Amino acid sequence: MNIQLEKMKQNQECERRKRIAEEKHKEWVQKKREEERRERKRKVSKEMAEKATRELEKMQLQEKADIKYKEWLKKKRAEEAEKKKKEKEKEKEREAELQEKRTRSEKIFKEWLQNARNKPQPALNGYGFPHGKSTGLYVYYT
Repeated sequence: MNIQLEKMKQNQECERRKRIAEEKHKEWVQKKREEERRERKRKVSKEMAEKATRELEKMQLQEKADIKYKEWLKKKRAEEAEKKKKEKEKEKEREAELQEKRTRSEKIFKEWLQNARNKPQPALNGYGFPHGKSTGLYVYYT
């Protein structure tokens, strides 16, 4: 009887230890899963933060690039406007010079025309001798 009682006690003790071990194992597994879940959550959170930081940096770079491009474009347009302005000024100068030249030419032509009308015409001499005298080579015909 004592032996059976002793065996029963041992079996109960063994079962109790098994249950305690199983419970501890379950707790450990649950803790481990919870820890892994928190770790995954932390990693995802960290990745999201890094991604947001990268996106922000990318946007800032894009904004800087846009600003620089706009400044460059503004400068280029100003240069083009200045160039066109200079070309127009040169064209005006050329036009003014041409007009001045035409005016001078017309004035000189009118003066010449006036002088040409007032000049006496030289008398035409016969045989093509200037002033009626022979100058130069004498040719005898025999």
